[in-house]
Amino acid sequence: MASNLRPAFAYTVVYVKDVAKSVDFYAKAFGHNVRRLDESNRWGELESGQTTIAFTPLHQHETDDLTGSVQTPSSGHVRQAVEVCFDYADVDAAYKRAVENGAVAVSEPEDKEWGQKVGYLRDIDGIVVRIGSFVHPPKHS
Repeated sequence: MASNLRPAFAYTVVYVKDVAKSVDFYAKAFGHNVRRLDESNRWGELESGQTTIAFTPLHQHETDDLTGSVQTPSSGHVRQAVEVCFDYADVDAAYKRAVENGAVAVSEPEDKEWGQKVGYLRDIDGIVVRIGSFVHPPKHS
């Protein structure tokens, strides 16, 4: 039976302390273009290929009342259940740029057994960000 219910992964929503600061940080540290930052600073979006990276405040009655409050790491030794991952052709340069723009270095890029070069950082809210090489480089048309 054929279905018209074919999902497209549209958004990843990152809950942050300050939407405007996080949008600016991700644009500078990771090279994303800002798609939108609303006037209330309660929603921001970055362009990232087919999937939008969106930012919204940690606490808001619209979602806290419906789905519960966001739990944040209590220390640098605790991480969220999700990490943000970006692939780059030059992982070392991307890692350096991120650190120069405020990301906290966790583990410098190194070659992994699965054939990818990977480094780890934390963003300004303590969220783990993985910087990696392309496992399958994108095809340019």
